[in-house]
Amino acid sequence: MRTITRIEPKTFIIPTKLRVAAYCRVSLEKESMLHSLSAQVSYYSEFIQNHRGWQYVGVYADEAISGTSNIRPEFNRLLVDCREGKIDMIITKSISRFARNTLTMLEVVRELKSINVDVFFEKENIHSISGDGELMLTILSSFAQEESLSVSENCKWRIRNQFKTGVPYHFSIIGYELKNNKLEIVPREAEVIRMIFNDFLSGMGKIAIIKKLNAKGLMTRNNKLWQEKAVDRILRNEKYAGDLLLQKFYSSNHLEKQKRVNVGQLPSYYITDSHEPIIDRDTFERVQLELEKRARIYNAGAVTGMPHSFAGKIVCGECGDNYRRRITHAGEKYEKAVWICTTKNRLGKEACGSKQIPEDIISKTTAEVLGIKDFDEDLFSQNIKMIKVTDTNHLVFVFLNGLECIKLWQNNSCRNSWSEEKRQKQREMITCRLQEQK
Repeated sequence: MRTITRIEPKTFIIPTKLRVAAYCRVSLEKESMLHSLSAQVSYYSEFIQNHRGWQYVGVYADEAISGTSNIRPEFNRLLVDCREGKIDMIITKSISRFARNTLTMLEVVRELKSINVDVFFEKENIHSISGDGELMLTILSSFAQEESLSVSENCKWRIRNQFKTGVPYHFSIIGYELKNNKLEIVPREAEVIRMIFNDFLSGMGKIAIIKKLNAKGLMTRNNKLWQEKAVDRILRNEKYAGDLLLQKFYSSNHLEKQKRVNVGQLPSYYITDSHEPIIDRDTFERVQLELEKRARIYNAGAVTGMPHSFAGKIVCGECGDNYRRRITHAGEKYEKAVWICTTKNRLGKEACGSKQIPEDIISKTTAEVLGIKDFDEDLFSQNIKMIKVTDTNHLVFVFLNGLECIKLWQNNSCRNSWSEEKRQKQREMITCRLQEQK
């Protein structure tokens, strides 16, 4: 009698492919470097896709970003994809391409190791997930960080030596362009600079000047609308008088790379008659005196001390910007404090048609809403989240608990000049708009 043995078919488990991505980076905006980055991307794309046991995820590439910087969009996107379980291994050219900050390097590698993501450094032939990987990375990344420091110090030394001889470092300034280490006038932009200086001396304020520039369609070099700070920097810049102050700013260190104002930490170099001026010296000096004079008048009426309780809480219902506090002046003395939409204050009624409100009216109305006789700062901050200013002369008080209270306000001088007919029309308009809002 035959014995038949049943043999069960074997189930073959297809091995899961390793999901692999690559990271590359160049730190200079030179054409040769960007070409190198393109070559790296092509190399790693082909290298990963030609490996049988790997599944190609992609190449993450940062252009013109330092390895010591934490602001690396593609690097950060790579980490997010790793945390979401999309990647098993990262390939990168070297430790210095991944990060030159030892602390950042170790933090990232340890985090990736905790979620079973390996980082392979091709040049050093190190896998971060291996037993001795972290020790080798600590040693080698320290060398990479010191190399970054050495490069940074050499660059600073070269730039400061240029400053000593009156040679400016690369920068961009409207009215000039830097050619062969010399500032040359750009005629069309120079006319805008002269107009700003002449308008300021004729009595125009910085706000009025930017309104004029924007109305004429004269954009900045970056093709943006003019702002008050830009006009202020131009009026104070010695380069327009033909002089050159070098090393106004400095970099904190090679890791943080924060730009800081030089107020004596490093030597500065002032070169007189360095290049062709756009503004004659007499005009420039008169502008500096006028800036000081206006600053004294403004500061005489400025209110010092703690930030005002209304700051950041009054919102324009027309453009959505915050209101800011401003002191109205009469000659050399201020009259009173008012609150005005920041957009209107900077760009005029063409940008925002909202109204300014005297501070005493806001304080009085707030006290009425809170049910108290006089304005109380503590009660205000404990109860009111926001005050929205509508175009119907209403203040919408939004409480922290979500409730709202609407109050009509009117400047006393305007209220006294209104006829009964005008008041009736305003009431009808307000009623109609409130019904529309509801």
